Amino acid sequence: MAPGADNPSAQPAVRTTCPYCGVGCGVLAQVQPDGSVAISGDPAHPANFGRLCSKGLALGETVGHDHRLRQPRVDGQAVSWEAALTRVAGGFQSAIEQYGPDAVAFYVSGQLLTEDYYVANKLMKGYIGSANIDTNSRLCMSSAVAGHKRAFGSDTVPGCYEDLEQADVLILVGSNLAWCHPVLYRRIEAAKAERPDLSLVVIDPRRTASCDLAGLHLPVRPGTDVLLFNGLLAHLAREGRADFAFLESHASGYAATLAAARDDAPSIPAVAAGCGVPEEDVAALFRLFARTERVVTLFSQGVNQSSAGTDKVNAIINCHLFTGRIGQPGMGPFSITGQPNAMGGREVGGLANQLAAHLDLESPEHQAIVQRFWESPVIARRPGLKAVELFEAVGEGRIKALWIMATNPVVSLPDADRVKDALRRCPLVVVSDMCETDTTALGHVVLPAATWGEREGTVTNSERCISRQRAFLDAPGEAQPDWWVVQEVARRMGFGAGFNYAGSRDIFREHARLSAFENAGTRDFDLSGLADVDSAAYETLDPIRWPVRTAGTGTDRMFADGRFYTPDARARLVPVRYRTPVHAPDTDYPLVLNTGRIRDQWHTMTRTGRSPRLSTHLTEPYAELHPRDAAVLGIADRCLVHLETPWGRMLARARLTGDQRPGTVFVPMHWNDVFAGKGRVDALVNPVVDPISGEPEFKHTPVRISAYACAWQGFALVRGDLETVGVDYWVRSTGTRCSRYELADTAMPGDWSAWAMTRLGHAEADEWLEFQDAGAGRYRAALIRAGRLESCLFVSRDGNLPARQWLEGLFDAPELDAAARMSLLAGRSPAAGEDQGEIVCSCFQVGRNRLLKAITQGEAVTLEAIGQKLQAGTGCGSCVPELKRLLAGG
Repeated sequence: MAPGADNPSAQPAVRTTCPYCGVGCGVLAQVQPDGSVAISGDPAHPANFGRLCSKGLALGETVGHDHRLRQPRVDGQAVSWEAALTRVAGGFQSAIEQYGPDAVAFYVSGQLLTEDYYVANKLMKGYIGSANIDTNSRLCMSSAVAGHKRAFGSDTVPGCYEDLEQADVLILVGSNLAWCHPVLYRRIEAAKAERPDLSLVVIDPRRTASCDLAGLHLPVRPGTDVLLFNGLLAHLAREGRADFAFLESHASGYAATLAAARDDAPSIPAVAAGCGVPEEDVAALFRLFARTERVVTLFSQGVNQSSAGTDKVNAIINCHLFTGRIGQPGMGPFSITGQPNAMGGREVGGLANQLAAHLDLESPEHQAIVQRFWESPVIARRPGLKAVELFEAVGEGRIKALWIMATNPVVSLPDADRVKDALRRCPLVVVSDMCETDTTALGHVVLPAATWGEREGTVTNSERCISRQRAFLDAPGEAQPDWWVVQEVARRMGFGAGFNYAGSRDIFREHARLSAFENAGTRDFDLSGLADVDSAAYETLDPIRWPVRTAGTGTDRMFADGRFYTPDARARLVPVRYRTPVHAPDTDYPLVLNTGRIRDQWHTMTRTGRSPRLSTHLTEPYAELHPRDAAVLGIADRCLVHLETPWGRMLARARLTGDQRPGTVFVPMHWNDVFAGKGRVDALVNPVVDPISGEPEFKHTPVRISAYACAWQGFALVRGDLETVGVDYWVRSTGTRCSRYELADTAMPGDWSAWAMTRLGHAEADEWLEFQDAGAGRYRAALIRAGRLESCLFVSRDGNLPARQWLEGLFDAPELDAAARMSLLAGRSPAAGEDQGEIVCSCFQVGRNRLLKAITQGEAVTLEAIGQKLQAGTGCGSCVPELKRLLAGG
C-alpha cells in the first residue's frame, strides 16, 4: 500500500530518490499527521519500479531530529552563521595569501547533491585556482573512471539496467549485488524466473548471498582478476571469437593487448593455477562468454578497490571490445556505483583530476572552455591531491585549511588512525555534516547541514539516470543545504559575482549549460535539452538518462554507432599484465583482510545506525573466516578476536563459515567510534593505492588474528547512553525503546555493584535489583525508575548470556510486574520459546530460531510457505538468499 493510502489526512506523497547506493531508487515519502514519514517505492521510477531494499524501506526511522547538528560551532562553542562563515572564509583566505592556493583543500562526498558538488568544485577550481578538491568516490569508483577514460576516451557507462535483464549471461565480478545493491538483484531474480536459461556467474573470493542464483561461482585468489580476464581474452582469440569488423572499424590496440594477454595467461591450466580455482570452472566461464553474444559483466568494489584496479577494469572491457559486445541490448561492461551521487560528482568535476562537464583538467583547451563559461579569475591547471595523498599532505603540514563535507574520513579512509592524527595537526578543519561523527569531533568549525528529505537537487545513478531529490521536511535548527554554505563562504572571500544562486534550480541550469557550452557533439556528457529548464520543469523533472541533447529525450545506451570519445573516435584496448597486490601475507601476518558492506548498514552508519529495524540483522563488527584457519588459530565460532595489521588493530566477533576462502578474512566497514569502541576496520587497511586512479587497496591487507582473552562478556540495555569509558570492547545498536550494548573486557571489576550503578546511572530514589554468583562468574542488575525498567546489565565469565529480545520487550511496559522482576534476576523469560535468535528478515523482524522451528516442524518448507506463515521474504526480499539457505539446511 502506498504511504498514507489509509490515512486521508496525511500530506501528499513526495517523489524523491533514495540517499543510499548507486541504484538510485525512486521513493514516495509522505509526512503523516503525527510527524512520522511513511515510505514506499515509486512504481514509476525506472530504476526500481516500486521495489525498495531493507535500508530504503526503513528511511522513515532515520529522519528524526534528536541526533542532528542544529547550530554552527567554532572551537566547540555555538555561534551564529555569520561568525562561522567569517571564520571559514578568513581562514581559507589567510592560508591562500601565506602559502598559495594549493595550501587549501576540500574533501567532499557522493552523498552531496549535484548542485552542492557543482558549487564547491567551481569555488575551488575556478576561483581559488587549485584542483585540491577530491571526494570519497575516490575510494569506490575512481578505478572505473580511469578504466573508462582509457578505453572510451570518456567516463561513460555504456549500458542501462535493462541490459542486466536482457543478457543471456550475467557475470558479477567483485560484487555482492544481493546485499550491496539489492533492488538490482531482485530485478535479475525476476528476469531469471521469466527466463530460466539466463546464466549467472559470480567471481568473488567469498561465497556471498549473490551466489544464490548463480550456476557457477569462482572463488578466485584475491587480486587475480587481471589474470582471469587476460586468460579469457586469449581464449576468445583461440576460439575465433574476435569481431574483426568491429575491431578494424571502431577500435585500436587489440594486437598488443592480445599479445600481453597471451603472454600473461597462455592456457586454462595456467589461469586456474594462478587464480586458485578448478580448471573445469575456468573452462566453463570461458565457454559461456565465448559462445554467448548477450553477455554483461557487472563489476564493483572487488575490482575497483585494488592497487591494480584500473587494469582490472580494462581487462574486463578488453574482452567486450574484442568481441564487439558493447552498445547493444543485453551486453557490455557495467560498473555498478557505490554511492547515490558518485556519478553526479564525476559530472561536475568532483575528482581532483577532472574539470566540470567531463572535461579534462590537463587540457588547455578544456581549461579555457570552463574558464570562459564561468568568467572566473583563474582556473586549475594541474591535478590536485587525490584522497589518500591529500590526507598525507594534511599530516605533513602542506594543507593549512581543509573543508570536509558529508563524509567521515576518520572511519572510511585506509590507515584511518593516521588520518585522525593528520586532522589533529591541521591548523583549520571545517566539517559540514548532519550529525556528530568521528570527524566532526576534530573540526575547528562544524557546520549543520540539511540532509535527505530537507533539501532540493539532483543525483545521477549507475546507469546515468538523473533523478530529483525533493524536500518534504523542514531542516532542524539552523541547518542549511551545502550549496548555500559554500556560496556564502565564496561571497565572503570576494567572489560574489560568480556565486549568486537563488536556489538549486539556478545551479542545475548552469551545470546543464556548461555541458552544452562549445560542445558540438564531441563530448559524452551533454544536457543541452535541460539547459533552459524553468522552475516548474525542474520541480517536475522526471528521471532521465544522459546525454539529453533534446528536451525530454534521454539516451539508454552509448556507443551503439561504434563511435567513442577518443581523438580518432575509436575505442582503445589497453594491454594490461597481472601483478600481485603490493603487500603479500607472510609469517607475521598470514591472512588476507578484505573489507566491504553488509546488507542493512550503509557507510559509517550515520543514518542506518539510527534505525532499530536495521540494527537487528548483524549487530556487531565481525571477522568472517574459514573453519580451517580458525582451527589452526584456536578460534571458536562467535568468540571475540583481536585483528592486527602493521597499520592498526581492532576487536570483532568471529563468524566461521565455509563460504570464506581459506587464508582470507572478511570484516565489514561500517562500525566507528560512535557505535563501537574498537571496531574501525579501515584503521587496519594499508594505504597503498592504484597508481593511475588513486583508489586504495581495501580488499587486500595482510592481517593476523588471535582469540581475545576476555575475563567477562555481557550486555546492557539502557534507555539513554551507557558510560563506556574504561570498557575494552563495546558495541552499541539502536532499539525501539532502548539501546543495546555488547560488552567485554580482560579485567574483572573488583566491585560489580559499584561498577554497574555508576554505568547505569543509578540515583538514590531508583529501585535497584541485582544478583551475583561470584563462583560461576555471573552478575545481573536492573535499574527501575517509577516502576519502569530504565536499564539492565547481564554479565557472564563464560559468555553464557540470556536472549536479548524478550528483555528489550520489557522496556515497553509502563510498569514491571512481579513476574517481570523475577525474570530479570533469573535471566529467563517468563514465557517459553520467545528467543527467536539472530534476525534474518529485517522488514518483519523474523529471527533464525523462529524460522528453523517453522521449517523443522514442517510448517513452512518452501519460500512461499515461509512468507505466508511468518511474512519473511515478502517485504524488500533482501533476506531471500538467507531463507533459501535455511531451507537447504545451511
